[in-house]
Order: sequence, then C-alpha cells, then structure tokens
Amino acid sequence: MSYENKREKEKVLLVIVDFKKERERWSAQDVLEEMEELIAGCGGEVVERIICHVDKPTAGYLIGEGRVRDIAQVVGAKGVDTVIFSQDLKGSQQRNLEETIKAKTIDRTQIILDIFAKHATSQEGKMQVELAQLEYLMPRLVGKGIQLSQLGGGIGTSGPGETKLEIDRRRIDQRIVNLRRDLDEVAASRALKRKHRRDKGVPAVSLVGYTNVGKSTLLNALTQADQPVYDGLFTTLDSLSRQLTLPNHQRIILSDTVGFMHELPHRLIEAFKATLEEVKEADLLLHVVDVSHPRFRQLQESVVDVLKDLQAYDKPTILVFNKIDKLEDRHWLKQFKDNQEHGVCISAKTGENISLLLDEMSRMLSCLVTEVEVEVPINRMDLVSLAHEEGEVYSIKYYAKTIHIRAMVPTRIAGKFYKYDIRNTIT
Repeated sequence: MSYENKREKEKVLLVIVDFKKERERWSAQDVLEEMEELIAGCGGEVVERIICHVDKPTAGYLIGEGRVRDIAQVVGAKGVDTVIFSQDLKGSQQRNLEETIKAKTIDRTQIILDIFAKHATSQEGKMQVELAQLEYLMPRLVGKGIQLSQLGGGIGTSGPGETKLEIDRRRIDQRIVNLRRDLDEVAASRALKRKHRRDKGVPAVSLVGYTNVGKSTLLNALTQADQPVYDGLFTTLDSLSRQLTLPNHQRIILSDTVGFMHELPHRLIEAFKATLEEVKEADLLLHVVDVSHPRFRQLQESVVDVLKDLQAYDKPTILVFNKIDKLEDRHWLKQFKDNQEHGVCISAKTGENISLLLDEMSRMLSCLVTEVEVEVPINRMDLVSLAHEEGEVYSIKYYAKTIHIRAMVPTRIAGKFYKYDIRNTIT
C-alpha cells in the first residue's frame, strides 16, 4: 500500500457564507452539498460545518468577528487541518483569518483549482490550470516574494505550489506572460483546424453541461471514443473531438468540453478560453442535463449562465435529459420534455433513446445540407467522387455522354454540381 493510501484524510471545517441576495436560486444547503462534493474530490473529510448568514461582507474577515472566534474554537477542539470558505476570499481576508483561526484557510476557487490540477493530463490542460493558479496567487503575495513551499501540503496546494521554488512577483509575471503566449498559439492552432473543418463543410457539435452529468459517457455512446469515465467533479478537462456520421449520412465533429459549474470562477473561463472556443464556434450544442439530480433545474440554469458569459447562449441547442435509467418515475419527465423546443430523454449508460438523439441532431443540422439532382458531362467523374466523399449518394446513372447524379451534399459545395448541370445550359 502506498503512502498516499495510508495517509489520513485532511480534516476540514467547511464554512458556508450565506449572502441574503444569493438565496433565491441556491440555498445554503445546496451550496453545502456541492462544497462537500468538491472537498471529497480533493481527498478531504468534512468534520464540521458552520453556516454564516451574512447581509453584506466585512472588509477584514468577510464574516463577523464573532463567527471567526466560533470557528477558531471548533478548529482547536476538533483538530481541524484546513478551513474552507464557500465564498472567495481577498488576500487580506485570507491572511487575517489564518492569523486568528491558526489553521490553513482557503476558499472555493482554490478547491476548484486543486481539482483541476489533479485532473489535468495534457500539456494544454496543465498550462491552462497553471495560468489560473498563478493569476489567483499573484494578488495574494506579500512583500517582494513568497516561498511557495510555505504553502505546505494537502488541499489547495496542487500544481505550482508543489514546485518548492522561491518565486517573486517579477518571475510570476513573466511566467504568466509566457503561458498566455503559449496558450494563444494553442488557440491559433485550434482556430486553423476549425477553419479547415468549415472549409470542408463539416458541422461542429459541442457537448456542454454541468460537471458530472455524463458528457464523456455520451461521447463514448455516440462515437465509441473509449474515453475513460469517472464519477466525480471535473474529471474531464481536455477537449476531445471525434468524427460521427448521422443517420442522414451527414458527417460531423463532436467535441466534449470541460464541465461547467455554479458561479464557475471567471479566471478559469479566461484560462480555458482556447478549449471553450469550441463551444462558441459550434454549429449545434448538446446541453446534457442529469435529470436524476434533485437540483437539475438549478444546474441547468447555471450552465445557461456560463453560456451567456461565453456569448454562446443563442446557438441552436438540443437539451439532452440524461440518466433516465436512474428514474423510478418518468411520467413527469414527458411533460417537462414536451415544454422544450428541442429535447430528448436518454440514458448514455444503457444506450436508451440514443437513436432519437441522433435523429434530432440530423433534423437540427439539415439546413447545412442540400439535395442536388444534376446531369453533368461524362468527363466530370470528379463530381461523382465529390458526391461520395462529402455527401449521401441516392443514385448515379451513366449515359453515353452524361452522368445523372442525385445526392445530399453540404450546401457549401452544391454550386459545384449546378455549375456543370447540362440541363441548365440548354436553351
């Protein structure tokens, strides 16, 4: 057994900061449950929970001094290793809390960054996470430098914090500049690939949804991508694209993306802009919703908020209500689905209704293809090849001097067939 397995879980005191203005959509209990999922994803164990109802934040501690003293008492009594706040802390607030509480104190963004750092596998993913971490760390530096090894181990220190280097502001600034430059190159490369696909008339479809709703499972079900699937938050960070042929023989590129979350930190959206650009440039979105989740409507709304931030909310979208295999009662679901303009109920895990989803995708993307029926000169065999390569051929008939072609092809190339249609040149 490894040391990692033997080591006891980090004891966590979870502080839910319940602002009055934010209670309409997410209750303190909703936030608590999601924070516990995040902490579990970092290997922590919540030993105590404190809910602080706050009308407005205080400058020194975010919460009132009396509640800070309560937290300090619990930390001492229960041997807490880390105090985690559900709201972001300013650098000064974080320092004040640690001095008073006498324990490592971090916030929600640090937890999410920690999970991202654990799951980043590709070079691009690691660069994006490091950029977000350094931009988070920068305003929290005190004086001319900080020895990152002083952050210690455990929750909230994955990624650059493990380098054990003494780094000053100037060096961090330069590293941020270098990361942004490298990621701009990645974005340019992705843009070139998208242009190549568009030039070939291949539609792009992006999977979007709250984290852990089954997007990777759906990608596997549709394309046999064999993408590893885990039950946890933010287990997929790297964008993965696969080719798929729809029932109408239309070829598309289907891409999986990083999962969204309630109030996803803007620095993460900015750091992952190269990956999320796939969403902005997509011809169709598959918004995957876990209908077995008790708060799926709230999670769905949170995804819509992120799509608005990405300026992708107005794109053609199919609502994919996933995990129906977990529902004991489905009667309510039909009425709910019928109220959506484009909605399909499926189970990506069992494959139930996947064919209905494919049919809906074909209908939604049908405007990008055109049926052509032409008669071209016998020496235009290149058009026969083009019809087979780019579309669905219904019939090919050869005559002495002409070829009769009837096919469904991408609209962008339909003009090539009509250009050589002999019937259009006869007067």
